[in-house]
Amino acid sequence: MNKNICIIGSGSWGVALGIHLAKMGHNIKIWSYKQEEADLINNERKCMFLPNVHVPKGIVCVTDFESAIKDSEMILIVTPSKAVRETVSKFKKYVTNQQIIICSKGFEKETLYTLNEVVEEELPNSKIGGLSGPSHAEEVSIGIPTALVIASKYQDVLDNVQNTFMNEELRIYTSNDIKGAELGGALKNIIAFCAGTIVGLKLGDNTFAALLTRGLSEMAKLSVKMGGDVKTIYGLTGLGDLIVTCLSNHSRNRRAGMLIGQGKTIEEAKQEIGMTIEAIDNIEIAYELSKKYDIEMPIVRSIYDILYNNLDPKTAVMQLMTRERKQED
Repeated sequence: MNKNICIIGSGSWGVALGIHLAKMGHNIKIWSYKQEEADLINNERKCMFLPNVHVPKGIVCVTDFESAIKDSEMILIVTPSKAVRETVSKFKKYVTNQQIIICSKGFEKETLYTLNEVVEEELPNSKIGGLSGPSHAEEVSIGIPTALVIASKYQDVLDNVQNTFMNEELRIYTSNDIKGAELGGALKNIIAFCAGTIVGLKLGDNTFAALLTRGLSEMAKLSVKMGGDVKTIYGLTGLGDLIVTCLSNHSRNRRAGMLIGQGKTIEEAKQEIGMTIEAIDNIEIAYELSKKYDIEMPIVRSIYDILYNNLDPKTAVMQLMTRERKQED
């Protein structure tokens, strides 16, 4: 049965999800904080972040929360992680019994919360889930097949999202481990940023593979310490998302890391990419979480020192390679 779905956020991922759902026959309202983005979607059927994609007529974009949320049966949150609490606090008065699906990936800097924890605090009476996995907007928007995971402690959320989203282009698995799914999605951006730095330094495939593997180990250690299931990190929302984000030039995190490896500053990287780079927003948070939970995360520590303590990337690689001898864990 076709549903009325509200998408909070008119960036590439929000629009890509809207396109997928509209093609399935659902009625989509997208909220944008910029009138120019709404006008482009409504009048020219285009998204500035997906310039070669046609936006179907089943999608309407508005700039006020009330009209976006009115009559909706499900709300997707697709804003940058650092804006999630502020955005939810502005629209929560219009929420009734809609299921809330978090499609953003990251943490809240001030509290070190996962986004599920942020939304639960703002909407304590809502049923919440998180949608994550290997999914570049550029590919989902044109129907290239992929598989995602909906994670929630509520079975009706799992069933509803699976039934609403799943078709021959998008396979949806379910999980009860929302903590692990969220941590995989947030931490893989940081490892992808590091992978991009390796590429920018013109190091080889061997270095790249070692970085991904040891980065996955760091993701798993922190996830388990924070209450996630290690199996989740080795599934679609961890390893799967890590692979696609580290290897693809669609990845803003990888591209930004490449620029850092080439000697650019954070601000220069942000300016060149031109869109939200979740890794830069979350590297400092992951570093603080490693200290809070007393987890050794040398890759996260190295990229933190590169960005915030002026450590040269080549020196960081040398330091990682010459750490004390140890058994693989």
